[in-house]
Amino acid sequence: MQSAQNTQLILPSPSQWGIDAAVGERPLVSGILVMNSVTGNQVNGTINFRGTFIPIRGYWNESTKQIRFDSPYAAYSGQLSIFDNPSIGVRHFVLNGMLIMKPPSLQAGEHGTWIATTNTALTGPPMSTSALPPVGAFLTSNFLYGSGR
Repeated sequence: MQSAQNTQLILPSPSQWGIDAAVGERPLVSGILVMNSVTGNQVNGTINFRGTFIPIRGYWNESTKQIRFDSPYAAYSGQLSIFDNPSIGVRHFVLNGMLIMKPPSLQAGEHGTWIATTNTALTGPPMSTSALPPVGAFLTSNFLYGSGR
């Protein structure tokens, strides 16, 4: 599968992702992450956990598949994984990593984890057909698309 290995991956944009985050001992919070643009290594968009879209800005490293972005309340860093499902023609994108809350958040200094997912139509050969994505991928998908899907 040489052609799949040589295919350059580009983080989809514009794109909408379901996101779950947990900070400290607080329960999981779900929301929407929107990547309006990924140009070069610059990421711009919004994140919404409580009904208000908050701007994000950050960096994407294509060669390492790592992302880092900041909102006014938290700094996020993570890694991209891809799970292709040729039988249904879907490519699942999964970002997950760590976050740290920043002032003026009441949780400033607390650490947490996050996972975000989106998908696109699978075009071309699969890049990955590895094991199933983590359970968080299904939770964020339900939040993004509704449980009726």
